[in-house]
Amino acid sequence: MTVNRFWGLFLTLVGTGLLLTACATQGAPPAQPAVPGFWMGLVHGAIAPLALIGHIFDHSIRIYAVPNSGGWYDFGFLLGLSFIWGGGSAGAARRRSKTD
Repeated sequence: MTVNRFWGLFLTLVGTGLLLTACATQGAPPAQPAVPGFWMGLVHGAIAPLALIGHIFDHSIRIYAVPNSGGWYDFGFLLGLSFIWGGGSAGAARRRSKTD
């Protein structure tokens, strides 16, 4: 096989490969998972102390959802903590009733 014939065959194979790959299409991107919003923040706030205990034993359990919707998730999280676990007003009400 001569050198010119080798390069001709090589360029033909490379050209055919480039033509075949130019026709390839890319699949649809995967669907983005829904990020937690206000209602999930409320639920996560309610179960935060229990999630903290679970996190001590299993580090894959998280207290706070990292990909969240921002301010509404934070607001729901704080409301969940305060509504379910009492917040600051429950302690103040107990202290006031003891002095009466």
